[in-house]
Amino acid sequence: MDKKKLLDSTIKKMKQLPEEKIREVSDFVEFLLQRREEYAVTEGIKQMAAQSNSFKFLEEEDDIYTVNDLKEKYK
Repeated sequence: MDKKKLLDSTIKKMKQLPEEKIREVSDFVEFLLQRREEYAVTEGIKQMAAQSNSFKFLEEEDDIYTVNDLKEKYK
């Protein structure tokens, strides 16, 4: 089912609901949109951090500790 048909079908069904339930559906749609926006922002931040050279200096830093420094090894 394409987007237009799905929207038409959903609207037709919603018209049969009482006002209280329509408000509930509206609140849920707002929640979904907010989650989508937050996801987009998070993904944008991840991309910026991945492309950034802010932590490049850490790649050149020598390891301070090695496995030999461990007192106990967990399995």
